[in-house]
Parts: sequence; structure tokens; C-alpha cells
Amino acid sequence: MNFEHTEDRRMLSDMLRRFVSEQYGFATRERHAQSPQGYSVDFWRRYAELGAIGALFAEADGGLGGAGFDISIVFEALGRGLVVEPFLDALMVGSAIAAAGTPAQREALDGLIAGAITAALAYAEPESGYDLAHVRTRAEGTADGWVLNGAKAVVSAGEHADLLLVSARTAGADDSEAGISLFLVSADSPGLSARGYGLIDGGRAAELTFSNVKLGPESLLGPAGEGYALLERATGRGILALCAEAVGAMDCARDATLEYLRTRRQFGTPIGSFQALQHRMADVLLEIEQARSAVINAAAAVDHPDRAIRERALSAAKFTIGRIGTLVAEESIQLHGGIGMTWELPLAHYAKRLVMIDHQLGDEDHHLRRYIALGQA
Repeated sequence: MNFEHTEDRRMLSDMLRRFVSEQYGFATRERHAQSPQGYSVDFWRRYAELGAIGALFAEADGGLGGAGFDISIVFEALGRGLVVEPFLDALMVGSAIAAAGTPAQREALDGLIAGAITAALAYAEPESGYDLAHVRTRAEGTADGWVLNGAKAVVSAGEHADLLLVSARTAGADDSEAGISLFLVSADSPGLSARGYGLIDGGRAAELTFSNVKLGPESLLGPAGEGYALLERATGRGILALCAEAVGAMDCARDATLEYLRTRRQFGTPIGSFQALQHRMADVLLEIEQARSAVINAAAAVDHPDRAIRERALSAAKFTIGRIGTLVAEESIQLHGGIGMTWELPLAHYAKRLVMIDHQLGDEDHHLRRYIALGQA
């Protein structure tokens, strides 16, 4: 089979990699990641000008691509630079709007693609774990629209986002897939409060509280009570993006480790000449290629109409990335010795990011159980 990207995708990949390498060095990334904003508004707009955001969406939605392989090449390039700008939530929120938004709601998608606004997906709750269906936040219908009450946890970039996509229950039990609705909420809505904090791998997240937040009828995205399928499709694209980002980070960790093995000398010879270390590095290289294959499979299946095929491919990729990402992080640090843990060395930050990717949108244990359940169903 031919796994070569089209010429347009290769050009986009080369351009993004070059931009990240030349303009988004490690010192720049750290300055953005540790800032009060958690990312750079200026760089967010520059990425938009390059077409990096538009490549995540179809031409019919105002974008430049939108297929699984478009998503994977963008996020692989971002992973190489540990980019902290809010691409992931823009992808997930934008995908939901593209799939079910009214003409008025789709104006927000235009703003996302242009880099004029940022968005955050608020779906996780303090007791929900990785279960998309466990929703206790409530939206009650009124004569004027809706009233929202509840709390959301670990909302990436939620502290400074312009727009929030919030899952809330309008009917059914707390853990039922039926009865979940999605709402587009402005960040300056009265009754909405955010407590922001820094993340261990850079950037910021927030705990959100909704206290009698009044929403108009136009805030509802898609039919009431039928938001679970839309949320699953949006987070599925996010899972693919995270997996591709991890492959980019793995490639950089691999390159840094190989360079260290070639240059670090003991007993008058490069340590890369020691057979035991060669065997360990060979195992890492093989595992990274397996991770890359899992991402290719997920990218090909992300838009598949059969839910079981699509979701099993995504869960298989996320499980594989979780396992291999941790392996690459651990082996890279150990092969570097004590220096691998120093804050000044970029490798330590790649390792942290690889470990934390496993915990976003479901860790390897969650996706292994999900893969089995989907197969049995």
C-alpha cells in the first residue's frame, strides 16, 4: 500500500515543520507555556495565516482540508515543537459546529479558522473520569431559552477561551448517553466563573462553574438530548490529533537520544557503541514505527460511517500511543542518564508531554476496555 501523502499535504507538513523549527524554538515555547495566558495570541494568529487551523476543516466549512490525514500531519508538526497554542480544542469545537451548527453558529467557526477567537471543550466533570456520558451539569428549559448549572473540570485553555462548548444534561440519568445536549457559551456570560491553573506539561487549564447561566435558544448546538453522538465524533478527531502529536514528539525524543548516544563518551568511546544500549534503542525505533502505523490506521478510519470500525481504530491508536509514549519517555531519559531529568533539556519536556497525552481523552486502560466493548457489541 502507498502511504505517501499528497503533494499539498507534503507541502503543508514541510512548511509547518520549518516554521516550528525556525520560529518556535524551545525558549519561545517555554515563554508561551509559562505565561499567564498559557499560549501566545500572536502565534495563534500566525498559525492561522499559515493555514494550519484551516487545514483541520473541510473546504465546505471554510477550511483547506479536514480529512484524517490533514489532521495528522498538522498535529505531528505541532508535536515536534511541543506547541501549546489551543489547536486541539479548536479542532473539537470546530468539528462539532461544522457538523451541526446553524448559519449563525458557523460564524464562530469562521473566527476559529481565522485565528480571531479561541474555543474550549468543557465536557469532563469532577467525577466523570473519561466517560463522555457521565454528565451531571444540568440545562433547564425556560421560556427564553435555557438555564445552565453545574461544573466542568480540567478545561484546557478554558480560562481565556472566547467560546465554550459545554455538555449538559437536559434529560435522563447522570450516566445515560441519551439526554445530553451541547451548548455554545460565551466566556463572558454572567454566572460563569473560572479558576485557572498551570499544567505540568505547559499551558493552562481551568475549573469552570456555571451558576444559573442564562442562555438563549440559539446556544443549543444540534437537537436537544442528542448531543452524545456529536460529542463522540468531535472527541474522536481530538484523539487522532493527540496520537499524531505524540508521534511528532516521539520522533524528536528519538533524534535527541540518538545524538546523545553518538556524542557522549565513556571509556574513550561513544556510548552508542555499547551493544546493550543499541538493543534498547532498536526496540524504541520499532515501537515508534508501530505507533506511526496506528495513527495512519486511525486517520484512515476517523470519518468512517460505521461507528464500530471508526471508534475501534481510534481506541486502538490511543491505547498504542499511551503504551509506546510512556516507553519512549522512560527509555529516552534513562539512556540520557541523570541529565535527562534536567529542566533545561528539551527532552525532559517531551517526556512529560508524552506521558500526559496518555491521560487526555482517555488513557490506555480506558481505551483497551473500550476497544473490547466495541468488539463485543
